[in-house]
Amino acid sequence: MRQLPVLLAGLGLSFSVLAAPAAATGDKWDLPVHTRKLDNGLTVIVTEDHSSPTVGVSVVYHVGMRLEPKNRTGFAHLFEHLMFQGTPNAPKGVFDKTITGGGGRNNGSTRADFTNYIETAPASSLEPILWLEADRMKTLDFNKETLKNQQDVVKEEIRVNVKNQPYGGFMWIDIGQHAFQKWENNHDGYGSFEDLENASLEDVRAFHRDYYGPNNAVLAIAGDVTPAQGFALAQKYFGGIPARPVPKGGDFSEPLNKVEKRIEQSDALAQVPALAAAWKMPERGSPDQAPMAVLGELLAGGDASVLYQGLVKGRELALNTDVLFGLTSPWEFDGPTLFTVYAMYKPTTNADTILNAMDEEIARIVTNGVDDATLKRVKTRMLADWNNGLESFISRADTLARLQTLWGDANVVNKIPGWIEGVSSKDIQRAASIYLVKNNRTVIDRKPVAKTAAAGAQSAPAVGAQTKPAAGAQK
Repeated sequence: MRQLPVLLAGLGLSFSVLAAPAAATGDKWDLPVHTRKLDNGLTVIVTEDHSSPTVGVSVVYHVGMRLEPKNRTGFAHLFEHLMFQGTPNAPKGVFDKTITGGGGRNNGSTRADFTNYIETAPASSLEPILWLEADRMKTLDFNKETLKNQQDVVKEEIRVNVKNQPYGGFMWIDIGQHAFQKWENNHDGYGSFEDLENASLEDVRAFHRDYYGPNNAVLAIAGDVTPAQGFALAQKYFGGIPARPVPKGGDFSEPLNKVEKRIEQSDALAQVPALAAAWKMPERGSPDQAPMAVLGELLAGGDASVLYQGLVKGRELALNTDVLFGLTSPWEFDGPTLFTVYAMYKPTTNADTILNAMDEEIARIVTNGVDDATLKRVKTRMLADWNNGLESFISRADTLARLQTLWGDANVVNKIPGWIEGVSSKDIQRAASIYLVKNNRTVIDRKPVAKTAAAGAQSAPAVGAQTKPAAGAQK
């Protein structure tokens, strides 16, 4: 990534959708989703909305950290940077100047299962945007100077965002390295300096050849454009790009863990201790996926959540609580992922006390379920967040492209609200009893150096303990 958002909806781009042609029945808002596949395999999605003379564009490639070469950790992220460094037809700087010069914005990010490139601009800029995206799908300006420059940029990004930050992203970098068994799932997707420096021009060329063809991509256009216009422009700019063979992915599946893993880390920059507890999630498409999404919101979604009220306000053990679903959302993954709760806690308590308090709250849900009023509140918040996340055209296009890439069906965008609404108290009880159990849990206890040093005289460090934050996948 060139920035550090959790969700690309956080780019601060929003346009009114009150006059959108999307079908609205009661409280339900259905996005119009028109899909077509070009002869070269590129899937094109258009969602029409004339409420603003603007468009959002997303090109999502079905490759991310999980598919990067071994001994090249961080390579998918490095390659994302290289996609902005120019082509033989559009030298470095042309991409950004063309879009931002007309009042638009652009960005990109790398996740475990995809890499996305997004733009928003006035509708009159749609053709230049598509030309630029098609141009860099064809080839890049591969040269040693650019590669070295971006290797240094990514290393500096790691220094700024991880190595020189309190906690170093331990709740979304380190936790997966311990929770997963397979290299594809547990390696450092942000990248080690050694692996980044060893990336060669041949690595770059091969990665573009293998994974950046039209048949491994989805193009989504949202906003002031008709489906006929969108499909015609996609054919005009992308239709002549030949399909390319895509390497077959491996089997990344893993069972739930059977033994709890506990890791203690020290942190020279942290002022108070922090804890991350992560459980392996159900597979994408599982009947338990939506219940786990609602359960996550129930447990740690804001100040009204169970864990905030129980650990922060009630017992006064923690200073805050928050939740992560891998590096994306509970709906956007294509391999093993984690549900992670993390919190900074008071130096007067300890990790065992925090975990015991979490377990008590979870056990209460398993035993008693969730009352109707609380469940309705949680669902209402989730539905509001979902719809708000689709408000801007750039986020709308990106969500459609992601869902098409991962689910093979962009219409999942209109199904998710129903999945949320359909979750019952019994579903939540079942999910909590299966997944949020001690044996499926991985825990990192991150302590300020002074506290760790003082405790070191009394007890040996835990197995697998680390003494410094690891660099990892960008959030």
